[in-house]
Amino acid sequence: TVQHKDANCLLSEHAAPHRRFDAVDVDPFGSPVPYLDSAIRALRDNGLLAVTATDLAPLCGVHPRACIRKYGGKPMRSEYCHELAVRLLVGCLAAVAAKHDIGIRVIFSHSTDHYIRVYVQIAYGAQKADVAVKSLGYILHCFNCLHRENAKSLFAKEIACPECGSKMDYAGPLWLEKILDKEFCELMAKENMHRTLRNSGRIAKLLSLAKEEAEAPATYYVLDKISDKLALPVPAVNAVLQVLRENGFQAFSTHFNSRGIRTDASAFAMQRLVREIAIV
Repeated sequence: TVQHKDANCLLSEHAAPHRRFDAVDVDPFGSPVPYLDSAIRALRDNGLLAVTATDLAPLCGVHPRACIRKYGGKPMRSEYCHELAVRLLVGCLAAVAAKHDIGIRVIFSHSTDHYIRVYVQIAYGAQKADVAVKSLGYILHCFNCLHRENAKSLFAKEIACPECGSKMDYAGPLWLEKILDKEFCELMAKENMHRTLRNSGRIAKLLSLAKEEAEAPATYYVLDKISDKLALPVPAVNAVLQVLRENGFQAFSTHFNSRGIRTDASAFAMQRLVREIAIV
């Protein structure tokens, strides 16, 4: 039945075990944070929670204090800020769910147009919540040499880059584990093939990229950023992907940025290979 009432009131009315939903979709204008607690409590075990956030200015670091207040994590204005936005939102979800002894597993997420969207499956139990909390941490970034790394905690006020010695910035606490499930992406791709949807082509492209990058390392390099640093022309994405793989690195395109590449290569290795391609 269709009801017109405050979302938190409606969801709270369904917090009792016998009244919970199989799926809840939180799609507000702006931040979804005010609805997360009641949405999680209104879900059955193994239920699906879909959440949209359109307040990308705070999440992408334009208004960092607002992000810290709402999402409990510090953003960072890097070239992969939209991925950080997803990870900050999931990290917030994990923290809220853990208060109720509920864990989460991310099965899909994406950044499209001017919003981000995440899909998580919840699991009741203190142990499941503990596992989710252990997935939180920080991403450190050097704006001088573009090195980045994950960290479970921060002990020093200033962290020196291990590659060039410059002071590193950070984002977090946020979700460090996978933000895409490859099997789920494959199932959605098959479903999309059997449906007649207005945006089926766009959906197919998104799922194809998501499926490939599901197993890739966190964060990505943007070729324009590297080329600007080296004062060289921007190489073709496919050319860089090929050279990376030929040199034994993992390399994937990403839906977050058409000029972005996920790889386990270091920032210096990326710069060396981009330079080699440019001077050939």
